[in-house]
Amino acid sequence: MRRRFSAKDYVIFGLAAVGLIFNVGNFLIPIIVLGGIFLLYKFLPARGMQKAYRTSAYRPTAASPKKRKTSPFRVIPGNKDSMDDKTPKYH
Repeated sequence: MRRRFSAKDYVIFGLAAVGLIFNVGNFLIPIIVLGGIFLLYKFLPARGMQKAYRTSAYRPTAASPKKRKTSPFRVIPGNKDSMDDKTPKYH
């Protein structure tokens, strides 16, 4: 079923249109700022990633890290009372 606008709706739309026409400057600045942020977000990261990709081939290889000294595995005795000395099934 088609909804018809009442006289009140037409008055509200008319006043909104008049307000937009006379106050274009108030809406134009935020639209320009948001558009600029969107363009920077959309196009700047792609350009930065291309530069990083191209220059990474020319970097010298990093020095290999020093090897760590291996230490044997040590078990620290705890204070837990064990009911039996059997090992669990999953060990």
